[in-house]
Amino acid sequence: MRIAIFHDYFGAIGGGEKLVLMLAERLNADVISTDMDPASVEKMGFDPSNMISLGGTHMTPPLKQIHASYLFATCDFSEDYDYFIFSGNWAYFAAGKHKPNLYYCHTPTRAFYDLYDTFLERQSAFTTIPFMLWAKSHKRFSEHYLSHVDRIVTNSENTRSRITRYFGREAEVIHPPTDLSRFKSGQSGDFWLSVNRLYPEKRVEMQIDAFRKMPEEKLLIVGGYSKGDHAESYARRIIHDLPPNVTLLGEVSEEKLLELYSECRGLICTALDEDFGMTPVEAMACGKPVVAVNEGGFRETVVDGETGILVDAGPEGVIAGVKFVSNNPVAFRDACIARAKTFDIDLFEKKVRNVINDGNRTY
Repeated sequence: MRIAIFHDYFGAIGGGEKLVLMLAERLNADVISTDMDPASVEKMGFDPSNMISLGGTHMTPPLKQIHASYLFATCDFSEDYDYFIFSGNWAYFAAGKHKPNLYYCHTPTRAFYDLYDTFLERQSAFTTIPFMLWAKSHKRFSEHYLSHVDRIVTNSENTRSRITRYFGREAEVIHPPTDLSRFKSGQSGDFWLSVNRLYPEKRVEMQIDAFRKMPEEKLLIVGGYSKGDHAESYARRIIHDLPPNVTLLGEVSEEKLLELYSECRGLICTALDEDFGMTPVEAMACGKPVVAVNEGGFRETVVDGETGILVDAGPEGVIAGVKFVSNNPVAFRDACIARAKTFDIDLFEKKVRNVINDGNRTY
């Protein structure tokens, strides 16, 4: 069976991109996307040779999102593959021409639904009305193309509830995978780790403010942003306001990231109502505890008090979590590794294949 996976962009590599690359590797599928960056893909330890580019997009939002949607809606690979998988907020605009299909929904477009007011507040006097017009019109197109999606799978119970609320559709939960064979447990180091795109929703400033008040602790932040996306101005502010004990590493190779996971004291996660969050599972696979805000998908990965701690959202909560874990970070190791095994990539692959087969196909 020939399978194609459509994904929005490959500008900045995050959890969604890693999921697509792992799934493509396991299913021997091709990846179709916009804004291809083969160097970033190779840096993450994957082969970009099975990736097909629809071309670059405009750098200015919301033209970027509109352009990507157009590229997916007008492309046609219907004769080249037998089954299609969509990932992201715009890739399923290709659903009308590409069947049978499956949509792995990381989250309904948050600027259209649960975070609409948050995104609106970030607009300037010049962009408020254009944003409102774009959100209203593009939401309508988005829901039209969603009607061509055959089945929806999602990453967490948290996101499944959003899908039911905003799409009026049922979805099956298949948690994102972690290739446990790639992770090793090292010594508890002298630094804390943060792995996330520099997006406002990740609330990285919360981490920075916490460590500004803990000069005796050290924080390394891994992650970047794509030029022209909604996060660029936020990321630039972050970069220019770092205390001495916080270091921004940008995007790093997969080899380096695995090394950081292995050697850190623990992981800090502060994303706003995170859809799922792969980084806590990756940290736990190395036996490292997680300090995460008590919201969203973190409640489905972190076992409070056993594999880390869930804290109130805010610098003081992060500080309390760091102090709690620092008392004995090694004590969490065995529970973390055991928890990570429940998200192994072999189980993920099996569940996705079952959905594709649907009891009728043999693949």
